[in-house]
Amino acid sequence: MTESLYSRTALSTGAGAVPGPDELVARAIALRPRLRELQDEHAALGSYNAEIHRAFTEAGLYNILRPSRYGGFEYGLDTFFRVAVEISRGDPGVGWSFVLGSGHTYQAASYFPEKAQSEIFSADPFVAPSRAIPHGQAQRVDGGFILNGTWDYNSGCTWSTHAMPVAPLAGGDGSQPELYMFVLPRPDYSILGDWGGDRTIGLQASSSNSIRVENAFVPEHMAVAYDFKMHDWGDTGTEGFQLHGNPLYLGRSLFFFYAELISTQVGTAWAALDEYQDLLKRGTSFPPRMPRTESPEYQRWYGKIMSLTEASQTLLMGAVQLYTDLNRQWAEGGKEFTPQDDARLRGIVQQAAQLATKAVDLAFTTAGSSAARNGSRMQKYHRDASMYRTHIAAQFDAVYAATARFVLGGPLTT
Repeated sequence: MTESLYSRTALSTGAGAVPGPDELVARAIALRPRLRELQDEHAALGSYNAEIHRAFTEAGLYNILRPSRYGGFEYGLDTFFRVAVEISRGDPGVGWSFVLGSGHTYQAASYFPEKAQSEIFSADPFVAPSRAIPHGQAQRVDGGFILNGTWDYNSGCTWSTHAMPVAPLAGGDGSQPELYMFVLPRPDYSILGDWGGDRTIGLQASSSNSIRVENAFVPEHMAVAYDFKMHDWGDTGTEGFQLHGNPLYLGRSLFFFYAELISTQVGTAWAALDEYQDLLKRGTSFPPRMPRTESPEYQRWYGKIMSLTEASQTLLMGAVQLYTDLNRQWAEGGKEFTPQDDARLRGIVQQAAQLATKAVDLAFTTAGSSAARNGSRMQKYHRDASMYRTHIAAQFDAVYAATARFVLGGPLTT
């Protein structure tokens, strides 16, 4: 294509100007028709194709959280999650890949030292999947580490410039192993062909492949202790806060990780609502026969799906604002933003997830049997939401219990 996909809409910023947050959201919205056209191709591919990667790059969508000193927009999480919702509304699998590939800019800019960030963000765009559940093993050597292992579910890896796996250090004393997060450039890991097609029931385009690392040398500055969930800010905050002077990079991570996943489900609910509205053009299949738009049952179902969807996004974005306010207040000398606060915020967005998945369920079960046929977009959205619900982060009761134990003074277990 000679024209960028996002340029199909009227851009308010003018040629060469830095796009504002609303403009970036508009560019994501402009991609929706093409993302829907490509759903089958992307499912078979296991990721989004080069055309969409180029569109994301040219639209600046990978640079929302990138620090301004390294050429990024350094916008807030509200912009990032608004864009994530809109991409997911076009294709939930692509949204999952985008948010988990570009979102780790947040951790890289928050926790890694300046020397590492200068190298990391020499890549433009910077795309890096991460696997926080530790696998493999790292061995200390002069000047750094030797890393080996295989990490599954590296969502967003297809167009990655780096990977950010977590691994224990070898040679411990038998106590809890010391965990580190490592940043590796693309030549240092291989992507396995174990995702896409009919391997899963949904989210096939999420590029959640495994990666393998064999005897990779990781310099000392490209590894940090993986204590993100409980990181003690002290009086000075994180490396990223000191470097960039922006509370965005204080790096509390419980809420952020859950919000990443949940933003895709809010987008899935919007996609199902869009499809349901299109299906309202049909007639009812039960007497008295009438257009669905005039049927009290369909009006009630549509109204509920719409309300659930809008409420899910309101909860998500409201929690983002609370999170942003807590970061800012601490940076301005206010109350401490504790890991317990972070855990409570993740509980809010879990409510958003439950509302979103209820919306998709209701849309699917009342849309008619034709919506369950292979090739139906409604069937796809239901499968994508069902795949999300198998994720450990979507085991809501287990996470609620873990949050309660933590807030009541116990250890953080999930």
